Amino acid sequence: MERNGSWLRAVVVLTCLVAASGARELGVRSKAHKAIYNHTLATILVEYASAVYMSDLTELFSWTCPRCDGKTKGFEVIELIVDIQHCLQAYVGVAKDLNAVVIAFRGTQEHSIQNWVEDLYWKQHDINYPGMPGAMVHRGFYYAYHNTTIRPGILDAVIRAKDLYGDINVMVTGHSMGGAMASFCGLDLVVNHEARNVQVLTFGQPRIGNAVFASYYSDRVPNTIRITNGHDIVPHLPPYYSRFPQKTYHHFPREVWLYNIGFGSLVYQVEKVCDSSGEDPSCSRNICGQLMRVRLCRSVTGNSLADHLVYYGVGLMAETWGSCKIVMDARLKEYGGEDVKGNLIVSRNLSASALRLPSDSDAKNNFS
Repeated sequence: MERNGSWLRAVVVLTCLVAASGARELGVRSKAHKAIYNHTLATILVEYASAVYMSDLTELFSWTCPRCDGKTKGFEVIELIVDIQHCLQAYVGVAKDLNAVVIAFRGTQEHSIQNWVEDLYWKQHDINYPGMPGAMVHRGFYYAYHNTTIRPGILDAVIRAKDLYGDINVMVTGHSMGGAMASFCGLDLVVNHEARNVQVLTFGQPRIGNAVFASYYSDRVPNTIRITNGHDIVPHLPPYYSRFPQKTYHHFPREVWLYNIGFGSLVYQVEKVCDSSGEDPSCSRNICGQLMRVRLCRSVTGNSLADHLVYYGVGLMAETWGSCKIVMDARLKEYGGEDVKGNLIVSRNLSASALRLPSDSDAKNNFS
């Protein structure tokens, strides 16, 4: 455990030192950025981002899971997609109170979060983003959305929802790696499928591309908010190197930074709306300068992963780490099935009446 703590402290210190270098930084060039932070909407979408981590597919599909209540009560799932091969999960549904289709992507699940953060820091594989000269993106995040079962399932559900409800709003959300996939999904819907009224709101999202890509993304999906909680380390990865502005990873705007101020029992949370650069040095990036001045790098290693796993008091994690195990009632397969690789797509007939699922809990089977 001490070795892991030492490694994470090294990541924090190195990232801070490089980010604090004095080279000229590139900003994100955007024609217009219309993202407006809405606290109420953020606290609703974080519950959708939490629910997608549930492993009981019967409860998730019928929206009866322990996390499928509260502010998301009454949500109707259209399609649930589980890519077993790549350990990915997402769903699409209709939230009538929001007058929107909601798409939610699960974050990393197949490895411990510690190992995933380490991979994100050291294994940076860039590819060109199609149709945008100079735009580079993270290969793993790009492929997770574009080259798996997830994308066709998502697009099918959105098309069916729009056929029934018309030009309804689309809200895309996700946490951690799920936030990265949500961003690629929002861009895909706008650029390749001419979707309008697309809004992306993510939690603890890592960087996914360079400054050219960030400008390209911001122009096409301007209604995007990235929430960063306190000392969450993941939004600072892959690292941002201000000395290499053309090559470095660069966030797109707009960040909203949640942080606590006060002392003892007099502590309250501030929700700071950051500038349109995508890398506002007065927002979460400023943590590094604060840490170096007051020598809190050791203490933040205990908080950074914890801050990544809870946003607005809502847990954003799987029930158990290190497994892609799912639980599903065998009769749920009436609504879909497996492909040749064992991936699952469960669909709901939107024109039908209320979803009817078996109530016999003894019929549940485990799949892995």
